[in-house]
Amino acid sequence: MPNPLKIALKNATGLARQGSVYAGNAFDRVFRAASLVQAGQTPFETLHSDGLVSLRYYPPLQEDFIELDDLLIPVERATHRTPIVIIPPLAVNMLIYDLFPQRSLVRFLRAKGFKVYLIDWGMPGREHTHYNLHTYVAELLPASLNRVREHSGEQELSLHGWSMGGMFTLFYSALSRDQHIRNAIVLGLPIDSHASGAIGWMYQRMADVAGVVRKRTGFQIHNLKPHWFHTPGWANTIGFKLTNPVGSVMGYWELILRLGDREFVTNHATTSAFLDRMVAYPGGIIQDTVVRVWIDNQLAKGQIQIGEDFARLENVNANLLAIAGQEDTLATPGAAKRVMDHVSSVDKTFRVAPGGHMGILAGSKAPKASWLELAEWLAARSD
Repeated sequence: MPNPLKIALKNATGLARQGSVYAGNAFDRVFRAASLVQAGQTPFETLHSDGLVSLRYYPPLQEDFIELDDLLIPVERATHRTPIVIIPPLAVNMLIYDLFPQRSLVRFLRAKGFKVYLIDWGMPGREHTHYNLHTYVAELLPASLNRVREHSGEQELSLHGWSMGGMFTLFYSALSRDQHIRNAIVLGLPIDSHASGAIGWMYQRMADVAGVVRKRTGFQIHNLKPHWFHTPGWANTIGFKLTNPVGSVMGYWELILRLGDREFVTNHATTSAFLDRMVAYPGGIIQDTVVRVWIDNQLAKGQIQIGEDFARLENVNANLLAIAGQEDTLATPGAAKRVMDHVSSVDKTFRVAPGGHMGILAGSKAPKASWLELAEWLAARSD
């Protein structure tokens, strides 16, 4: 017969070992989180920096294969002629584009034979609070694209923009009428912002109030100084998490339940490294986007004011791939699809992918749900 004492000792030993694993993972997650982070491991060269904005170039990969979740992707040695330039939104850090070794957009695109560049907008401080849409779209972005052309030796470029980066992509193309933008890929971009679910409804009500105030007093938000709207990084972190408060809380609850799973704890720390290190918004950008994109909903009419000029979406004629997230609450599929009504592109595709605002770019489903198709679409238009 089994010895009850031996069974009890065995169970106690197992519980002690399990407790030690839980305690070790909890300690590392709280006090040594940086050692768990897997993001930002793909090597890059900084081609230029002005102290705030920098331009990255990702050189060819040395390995023969890369992992893409459970897939092995062969590294293509031949490169497509047209380089791709990733244009991030403001407020995020660049870890989102290189989140995990097996879920890295820059690494994947490099493996698929594309010359990859990325514009890092840096960490704007109070001294940059006057930066607005004109600063980024008509000054900083063109300067970076010129350097990409000098380095690559190619005039034609592909642009990839997620969220506000998608705005910059379309606004630049529309304002500059740059005929050498061959392909434009935009993700999570609201064109009819008032159609973006609950957030759209809220801005419709704000638009009603703003219209009454303007009519009766002549007051406009742009009458105020931009520094009043400067938004620090911690506030952007809270705001982003509030777009999905239940998911944010459940993420930490799941961490508690799965403290014994080292891989899960590592993944949680890596994702948090992105979410918890968001960057400040310059006040001028807040003024322009809140008023012109959200309250006035100018893009729904096919144009937007950039400084003293207007960027008209009908001037965009690059091959266009627009992707919306099925669960995106910031840019719902209905709000994003309106881009198809305004651009002049002959070759234009709109599709809905699983995921929310962040998920369509770097979520666990993104590689199979959209990256493979994106690479195929882009390869057919890059030589």
